[in-house]
Amino acid sequence: MTYGVSVEPARSPRLAPWQRTAEGAGLLAADGTVAATVFAEMSALAVSTGAINLGQGFPDEDGPREVLEAAREAIAHGVNQYPPGPGMPALREAISRHQHHWYGLSVDPMREVLVTAGATEALAATLLAFVDDGDEVLTFEPSYDAYGALIARAGGIHRTVPLRFPDWRPDHDELRAAVTDRTRIILVNSPHNPTGAVLDRATLELVVELAHEHDALIVTDEVYEHLVFDGEHVPVATLPGGWERTLSISSGGKTFNTTGWKIGWVTGPAALVTAVLAVKQYLTFVNGAPFQPAIAAGLDLPDRFFAEASASLAAKRDVLLAGLEAAGFATSVPSSGYFVVADAAALGEPDGPEFCRDLPHRAGVVGVPVTAFVHPDRRDSVRSLVRFAFCKRREVLEEASARLAALTPREGAPAAR
Repeated sequence: MTYGVSVEPARSPRLAPWQRTAEGAGLLAADGTVAATVFAEMSALAVSTGAINLGQGFPDEDGPREVLEAAREAIAHGVNQYPPGPGMPALREAISRHQHHWYGLSVDPMREVLVTAGATEALAATLLAFVDDGDEVLTFEPSYDAYGALIARAGGIHRTVPLRFPDWRPDHDELRAAVTDRTRIILVNSPHNPTGAVLDRATLELVVELAHEHDALIVTDEVYEHLVFDGEHVPVATLPGGWERTLSISSGGKTFNTTGWKIGWVTGPAALVTAVLAVKQYLTFVNGAPFQPAIAAGLDLPDRFFAEASASLAAKRDVLLAGLEAAGFATSVPSSGYFVVADAAALGEPDGPEFCRDLPHRAGVVGVPVTAFVHPDRRDSVRSLVRFAFCKRREVLEEASARLAALTPREGAPAAR
């Protein structure tokens, strides 16, 4: 199978924009109907069966007291109307301090920071700002399912370079072959969803080299930046030659257990950030007034908070890894994030989507098939893989592990390999 340089099936010119979006997400059927996302399907199964939902990546505990209290105070003191379009100065200044403190980047809070309605809006506005019809956008795959939808909506062509189970490391030759003069954006998600991989410095340096060689922009999705357990998170913007052509995207939701607040941001050179603002201001206009000072308070928390949050999540990862392995799954050890990917083929279950639909009934646990994170024509390469979330309370993970350990082979399932 060829990745990166393969040619996608031609899109029908008769597709409406919403259909292109659904097609980009792999949800458009041949008859023009749109399927529900697998996340909606699996969450509905969790509700209807009473299963433990390890499918979607949302924590089941609130964030730090200081952050929650700052939001309450903001609401109580009338911070409930439109904030400034680029974001409240207090949050933009906190983001600037954060970038300097953690990464040594000097970011002008008034010209080089833009607050958005979560990281996904930042991605949407960025792609709509810079991608024209026929431009290519390169991502590593598996990838966050919104990428394909947003690229298609912008009129772009989605190219990919594979990350392969279990180590999830890209082949540099494949990466070189995938970037061409048609590449408008190289979209780098590290720390990575769904695999938990943290791309190494050599790979990121190659991305910068290729972006310069082919005059491409780099967009980074770094929402798990503070949830790294092994290795080092290296922002592309800190690398030689990286800053001037990189837009860095992050958010407060994952770091502070506030995924429902949808406070994200973009940082980068003023000219690039201004271009994103030109689009963003006509999407949500503004968002989350009382939550912006709360996330600002979170970004100013002492270093020990971030270290403890990462260590706590790493311990939860280890609980779920042990449970999956005891149940007979083959696993990859995530270095970051909320998720572990497991291979159900080791249980004699070669079809991940079918397995995930049966699992709530058979074991009372919900996972998500990794096929949801790749192009339809490449799903066979990850057919047996399942993503489970460990951003839950320890007792929930222990109960899920016990249920998985009691899983009995499905009647007619092929023998475990």
